[in-house]
Amino acid sequence: MTRQHDKFARAKMRAQLKSSCKTCGCAASTCNCNFKKPVTTSPLTSDCVVVNSVVCSKTVQKVAEVTLPLALFAAGLTVEDIIGVRVDPNLTGATVNARLINDKVVNIGLIPATITITALGIEVPLLTTSIPFQAHTDCPGACPEDLLQEGPLQVEGIFVQPGVPVLGLGGLTLVEGILIKIILRTNITVTRQLIKNQHGELCDANPNRCTVIGTPPTFVFPAPPNGGLLGGGGGGGFPTPAP
Repeated sequence: MTRQHDKFARAKMRAQLKSSCKTCGCAASTCNCNFKKPVTTSPLTSDCVVVNSVVCSKTVQKVAEVTLPLALFAAGLTVEDIIGVRVDPNLTGATVNARLINDKVVNIGLIPATITITALGIEVPLLTTSIPFQAHTDCPGACPEDLLQEGPLQVEGIFVQPGVPVLGLGGLTLVEGILIKIILRTNITVTRQLIKNQHGELCDANPNRCTVIGTPPTFVFPAPPNGGLLGGGGGGGFPTPAP
């Protein structure tokens, strides 16, 4: 009875295995199905690939600087009245322009800033303007057709010097002014696309990238939305004090 029972049990198991394998098309006692779709790749017409080679990578400083007449902040304000000065640069609103020329990276831009002067016996309103900055960084081997990447700006230091002579509002005489200087830091990386063959040999993807034909180009950058250094959006006048 036991033998007959075991024989019946084995026959039942084989039937179940055979039935379960119908879904994957196999007739073996165990299923070994591959449910992953095979990965297909498009055939390449060349055994070469493009790689990026670093030409230069360095940390650079940029200096934003402007000198403003004290009368722009409040009528009758003098150096002797100043108790303190606070400068709050707006890095997120900075206008940053950069271009590559042979062996150099040229940076020009503007950084919005709010200037607060605390004076003795005089109420001085806030003044918001945009302060220009620039930097020329040596990058030996760099060419105009290379690729330039630049990291976010960081403020290293802010310097204020009251008492600097500057042209007055009329533009005819020198008056007392205040110099604002912001030291900025960032990282620049210049890369170049090269073609690499199956033997590891490299050649330039653009062999004429360093060739300048005729007169060197003049770069005219777009003005910032707020009108830049002069504020007000119209490109004229002087920085406008905040209400």
